[in-house]
Amino acid sequence: MTSQGVNEGGFGIYVHWPFCAAKCPYCDFNSHVRHQPVDQARFAAAFERELTHFAELTGNKTVQSVFLGGGTPSLMEPATVERILTAISDRWQMDETVEISLEANPSSVEAGRFKGYRSAGVNRVSLGVQSLHDTDLKLLGRLHDAQTARKAIEIARETFPRLSFDLIYARPGQTLSGWEAELKQAIGLAADHLSLYQLTIEEGTPFYTLHRAGKLKMPEPELGAEFYGLTQAVTGEAGLPAYEVSNHARPGAECRHNLVYWRYGDYVGVGPGAHGRLTVGASRLATATERHPETWLENVEQYGHGLVENAGLGEEEQGDEFLLMGLRLTEGIDLTRFERLAHRSIDPRRLNALLEHGMVEEIGENRVRATREGFFVLDAVVADIAS
Repeated sequence: MTSQGVNEGGFGIYVHWPFCAAKCPYCDFNSHVRHQPVDQARFAAAFERELTHFAELTGNKTVQSVFLGGGTPSLMEPATVERILTAISDRWQMDETVEISLEANPSSVEAGRFKGYRSAGVNRVSLGVQSLHDTDLKLLGRLHDAQTARKAIEIARETFPRLSFDLIYARPGQTLSGWEAELKQAIGLAADHLSLYQLTIEEGTPFYTLHRAGKLKMPEPELGAEFYGLTQAVTGEAGLPAYEVSNHARPGAECRHNLVYWRYGDYVGVGPGAHGRLTVGASRLATATERHPETWLENVEQYGHGLVENAGLGEEEQGDEFLLMGLRLTEGIDLTRFERLAHRSIDPRRLNALLEHGMVEEIGENRVRATREGFFVLDAVVADIAS
């Protein structure tokens, strides 16, 4: 983690592929199922056009990271991925050590494409494993089983220099001992990075409807906190400590793209429903594109982009966003940078109160981070510091 990265945040490109083979019942992401084949060549051409628009907006920057997310980007043909990555490298300078990540589902068909993605330039894959138990995979609406997931992990480790995979814990009926055993299995399979998320019930999802009807029983908050504490202990002991609330890595293997977000860097967001944050001249812009895939496609073909939001952020908004993102990190935040962004000083009395109550801790000159207790009420901690 270079000092430049901590201070300036870096620059990345996020590419949103919005299509999935099926919609998971817990998911509230902008993902869509299509029962007819997607015209990948037409979408690739639209990505190229929208990238051109953003390249003209950002000027000459060096890309530290590219993230192909979704949806299910591993439904793209390797040739589609190659077109998109070529478009990026044609429009911006690429850092010598650029990280290019692709999210993938561990079905055997998609795993067979891994060599094609590697040839296209992908050097890091993130697998949506979610569980190593077949019963829970079925509950979560996943299309793969545990054996397929293990095989995909094996192929990914053979194909890509870097690998991460996701697991969801605090699932209905899950025990602490069961999670500990599963997590230790996962650590044995993992190369250098794990993303470990507590299951949350998001409004508008099938799980939300079931939960409201009393048909899906979730762990009590106190048990959820125990799951979180156990997760930190097991991963820390295994040499994959948390560097962010839900992300764990061996030192040096942190996801560079996500660090751009959390360090409040600049990032272009292309594709349906993608968001971005860009510094243009003296302005900080928040961008968002049309969420509906086919509408986005038509807009890009007509106007050269699918933007539905391109708004300047005020100083107070920038300060709040910087706190909300940066306090997720174990490296914490530089309070001097907050004051530079927000154009105001932090009230020392409020900061001292948070320190005294154990919500934040000092980790060097003018740097603080949220404690474990602070993570559970992060919105309130941010509101206190920002007020």
